[in-house]
Amino acid sequence: MSGEDVVVVEGLHKRYGDIVAVDGVSFAVRRGETFGIVGPNGAGKTTTLEIIEGLRRPDAGQVRVLGLDPQRQAREVKQRIGVQLQASAYFDFLTLREILDLFGAFYPRRVPPKALLEMVGLQERADALLKQLSGGQQQRFSLAAAMVNDPEVVFLDEPTTGLDPQARRSLWDLVRQMREQGRTVILTTHYMEEAEVLCDRVAIMDGGRIVALDTPEALVSRLEAPYHLRLHLDRPVEARALAVAGVVDVSCPADGRDGLYRLQVRSVTRSLPLVLARVQELGAGLVDLAVERATLEDVFLALTGKELRD
Repeated sequence: MSGEDVVVVEGLHKRYGDIVAVDGVSFAVRRGETFGIVGPNGAGKTTTLEIIEGLRRPDAGQVRVLGLDPQRQAREVKQRIGVQLQASAYFDFLTLREILDLFGAFYPRRVPPKALLEMVGLQERADALLKQLSGGQQQRFSLAAAMVNDPEVVFLDEPTTGLDPQARRSLWDLVRQMREQGRTVILTTHYMEEAEVLCDRVAIMDGGRIVALDTPEALVSRLEAPYHLRLHLDRPVEARALAVAGVVDVSCPADGRDGLYRLQVRSVTRSLPLVLARVQELGAGLVDLAVERATLEDVFLALTGKELRD
């Protein structure tokens, strides 16, 4: 991954009446990087993306895409980027091949429809209408449409929202393919797992601001308790009694009546022996034990105190 910054955002602000949608956002995206902007609905993700793409004008701040101003040099920017919006509208009387042919006619550099449809696994549906495709196929076609001009930078706004797990993972493979081709990918999502799997770096947004930005691994490692112990005991015990040294928090579904406990710990090697000794002291038996690494969703909850999805 090159160190060259192909997207630079500085001090971005955007209001809609009394609502502050974007509040002083700054970041840079490197060439060849897959960069994620994550957060709940209303965090400012889409507005930020649309300003970078040149679709909205900021109230304040500066944006550079491939060294160009997307407001003053919109034509040049649009020749070199690809955009998949949250919701796209296509001509319902044209086939997939015809739509891609039409879109390609707007660019001096274009990828043949056959190659685009093969890339997204829709070559057998070239003569189908969009309404004849499943939801997952329609999203894959939208990716093909975003690639019609062989873009250097690709913007994907919540590309897997509403898809089933199989279709979502199919989209993930296409995003990985873009990265392997050397393209820079900037995506928004409210699926933290998606960002963790796909992104080199992640910006977490809340209330129009970036509250954290780093690699997924680095963000998780900053947590006070980056590991979880899941215990299943043969009888319920007092949850507070499990809070030995190194245990930051103990939670128990159903008030612990089923003997299930989730412990957040700073270090597994230090805390696990102490926890097991305490279980024995309490006269309980261990039915099952799982050790898990914390996730980006845990990071988000720790930073904002909010559930990720409304």
